[in-house]
Amino acid sequence: MRLELFAISGIPEVHPGDDVGAILAQAAQAAGDELRESDIVLIAQKIVSKSEGRFRVLSTIIPSPEALDLAKRCGKDARKVQAILDESSAILRVSNAAPDGIIIARHKCGWVSANAGIDESNLGSTEGQLLLLPIDPDASASRIAESIFRCTGQRPGVIVTDTFGRPWRKALVNVALGTSNVPPIISWVGKTDAYGRRLNVSEQALADELAAASGLLMFKNAGTPAVVVRGLQWDRATNASCRDYVRPVEQDLFT
Repeated sequence: MRLELFAISGIPEVHPGDDVGAILAQAAQAAGDELRESDIVLIAQKIVSKSEGRFRVLSTIIPSPEALDLAKRCGKDARKVQAILDESSAILRVSNAAPDGIIIARHKCGWVSANAGIDESNLGSTEGQLLLLPIDPDASASRIAESIFRCTGQRPGVIVTDTFGRPWRKALVNVALGTSNVPPIISWVGKTDAYGRRLNVSEQALADELAAASGLLMFKNAGTPAVVVRGLQWDRATNASCRDYVRPVEQDLFT
């Protein structure tokens, strides 16, 4: 078994209203790597959020009393804290760790991450802007897949990714936030291992594994926000959703 991973080169700066699927299809074609039906295209959340206009401007944010209180506890700009509150369903942990504090929040989509996934890096020269996660990453992935199909006649799988931290482990890894056609989880329950033993709990986080692999080519300073996985045999799932990854609160042993 052999897989090929390659970054799509020549992707321009993405702005609100841009058609990400068309941009990727055209860039892949120009590079001589036309997208195929069997490919899986992994796309950094950042360009998806940019295309959807998911910006907030610090100067327009008025902090609430809760934001002001949290800002005192963690050292963040209270306006940033307010943006985190607005994107979250719950605040789980607050720390004044360097450089400007950390807030672990449960995003409205269910993800548990630092600062509700809000980012300030790679936003160009504009100061005072924040970039939020897509409102519905699964829908974003589906729109991009449909756009690629319109441009090429091919409908590859699409996964929207972002970098998250992990409980008990340092550093970041790419994970899947949204998917189109690629199943996020493959269950091995009821099947047997290599020695014939029955598997009772094993589930493979396929979309997350693919997202992690794409992170090897999504360098933070290289402008390579889209990676193609080619050669993987995978089964389409028409109702695939990365919300399947969200662990019910009553099963959460970490927060």
